[in-house]
Amino acid sequence: METENRYEQEAWIKNQLVLGIDEAGRGPLAGPLVVAGVIFPIGYVNKEIYDSKKLSAKKRLKLFEEIKKDALAYTIKIVDVEEIDRLNIYQATLQATKEIALQLQADVILTDAMPLKEYDNVISVIKGDQKSISIAAGSILAKVTRDQIMDEYDECYPEYGFKQHKGYATAKHLEAIQHYGVLPIHRKSYKPISNYFALKLDL
Repeated sequence: METENRYEQEAWIKNQLVLGIDEAGRGPLAGPLVVAGVIFPIGYVNKEIYDSKKLSAKKRLKLFEEIKKDALAYTIKIVDVEEIDRLNIYQATLQATKEIALQLQADVILTDAMPLKEYDNVISVIKGDQKSISIAAGSILAKVTRDQIMDEYDECYPEYGFKQHKGYATAKHLEAIQHYGVLPIHRKSYKPISNYFALKLDL
């Protein structure tokens, strides 16, 4: 597996820096959203960097350290559940993406299917984490950071199984919610959680 990097090559040949931005954690019922941005040196090559979801945890961790070492610049933003519930997940992702674009200014900005209409140098790439090394690197930084946070939550709330499902709506997770209740790290605006509160009110 290897990203094709067409967007990077087109920018690098003009001596332009590329910022790739991606996220982890839009779908889970619990835990934060993490959004990360990476700028690599012009002409950077690392054939192992690919969509974080397609890599083993061990490989992601190795690349996490390599990316931080090799990048010209990177940033990782953690968006808590209160912000997700206040804004909704799309707007929370959009806001964090814009903040990274402002913080890490580059000639070309690549996002994974997240249009930024007010920027004329943004390219929204479908399946960007498989087509761009910069987006893929962002996905790895975001995924490893979020997994580490969920592993810490697992130590605080071992009965919920966060280490295994990372907050996604698995049968075990839903069963734990029914049995033990909703935690402060659960997203109250997400349907299984809001349904839980609605059911409690009905009772």
